Amino acid sequence: MAKTAREIMTGGTECVQEDETLVDAARKMQQLDVGALPICGNDNRLKGMLTDRDIVVKAIAEGRDPSSATAAELATQSEVVTIGADDSIDEALATMKQHKVRRLPVIDGHDLVGVVSQADIAANLDNDKVGDLVEAISTGS
Repeated sequence: MAKTAREIMTGGTECVQEDETLVDAARKMQQLDVGALPICGNDNRLKGMLTDRDIVVKAIAEGRDPSSATAAELATQSEVVTIGADDSIDEALATMKQHKVRRLPVIDGHDLVGVVSQADIAANLDNDKVGDLVEAISTGS
């Protein structure tokens, strides 16, 4: 039987709050040794994803002050791409390929329960499927 997103995800995912500064987010990334954090709203709903690259390319390179710019300012996606906790790994793979994302928040109802990363996929699928994912994410639209 196919594994589900819940079975392969990294659980215990911490969020950066939408009103936290980019400096706060960067410090949290450093403490957790991660390159991305989900952005959660005051309503505890997922608002987007924030990567270390977003902080550099969308904020610092554009001259924004990371000590006053907030995570919400970089949550530009109108709809966050997610996967259901009980969806199959194949569905997670297809979603990651379609949306060209390296990390996929996993939700159970409205609750964030984890993140499926490229590494999670690589540890659970054969090399050909992993190679297809890397190629799909890495190539231009």
